[in-house]
Amino acid sequence: MSAQEQTALNGWHVFHGTGREPAVPPRLPAPPPWRRFRGGPAQPPPPDDPDGALRRLGPGEVTPRLSADETDTVNAALLLRRPLLITGPPGVGKSTLAYVISRELGLGRVLEWNIVSRTTLRDGLYEHDAMGRAQAIAAWQAGLRSSAPARIEETPEGATSGADDKTAVTLQARQLPPPLGDFIALGPLGTALLPYDRPRVLLVDELDKSDIDLPNDLLHVLENGSYDVPELVRDAAEEARVHTSDPGGQAVVRGGRVECREFPVVVITSNGERQFPAAFRRRCLPLEMRTPTREQLLALVEGHLGARPRGTEDLVDLFVQRVQSGGTHSLDQLLNAVQMTTAGGFQADGDGRKLVEMLLRDLAKGR
Repeated sequence: MSAQEQTALNGWHVFHGTGREPAVPPRLPAPPPWRRFRGGPAQPPPPDDPDGALRRLGPGEVTPRLSADETDTVNAALLLRRPLLITGPPGVGKSTLAYVISRELGLGRVLEWNIVSRTTLRDGLYEHDAMGRAQAIAAWQAGLRSSAPARIEETPEGATSGADDKTAVTLQARQLPPPLGDFIALGPLGTALLPYDRPRVLLVDELDKSDIDLPNDLLHVLENGSYDVPELVRDAAEEARVHTSDPGGQAVVRGGRVECREFPVVVITSNGERQFPAAFRRRCLPLEMRTPTREQLLALVEGHLGARPRGTEDLVDLFVQRVQSGGTHSLDQLLNAVQMTTAGGFQADGDGRKLVEMLLRDLAKGR
């Protein structure tokens, strides 16, 4: 069924799982009244990341792997401005869905927050380089002590000349301490909550690996779409220009508070290694992803490699057989095996067969 036919049947859908880059980004549905935010000042549109999308999705069209019910869930999350909690075995493409959504809706670069056992909420919000700022202030103070006072000549009318005006401005700037914002860097979550006119896509990868408190710590931020940077709240300046998670990106923060204008598209992945608190699950829409079918795997290989090399069907059948036998396997393993067997001069029989077996090994066995 084409995207146009799907739109006719489901007029409220803006996402169809095609992953095609739109000529004109579609207009997102209005949020419900309880999910509207008024953050400012508005930030410029985020940069694109075509290379990152290419690595995740391949050069061809994306293979649809979502059923009608699952597509409904994604669109419901977009409409309600609620996070998606995606579960499923490792390697089935849970994190890839964030890139499909971003490219299909024209939402720019995906912000990735990779979770480990030591990750805290502040790691995702912002980082303050207190040591770097202390060193910069010490260097600034030393520069003030070593510089001699400047003498500015006055004109007969009592006004400084143009050259002296520039000298005065330079000296005044030199006398100011290093701005605090130079030492604040927003994390992926903190950047996603900046006041953009269109939502950012935030991938929170493998939340089940986090400390037990992190899901509960996320509740307030996900509910209110805002957070404070205490260092900036205490600072005398009304606004600060800080660094963001985008390469070379900066943003203006007023009063030390960040509030979104459009709640980000939050994609949270979990391998099912733990159960999340009920209060956290209540704020998310659940989506379980399953291993793609044989036809979807063949199309996935063709989409990534731009062709279906000879012998692909045999490798896909072997991969499906191993998955069905209860092993833990990743789609990356299949792509690696197909790429290897199509390399010039490689023979998949004999010793080459051992390499294919290694590439498609059961990841649950630890080797």
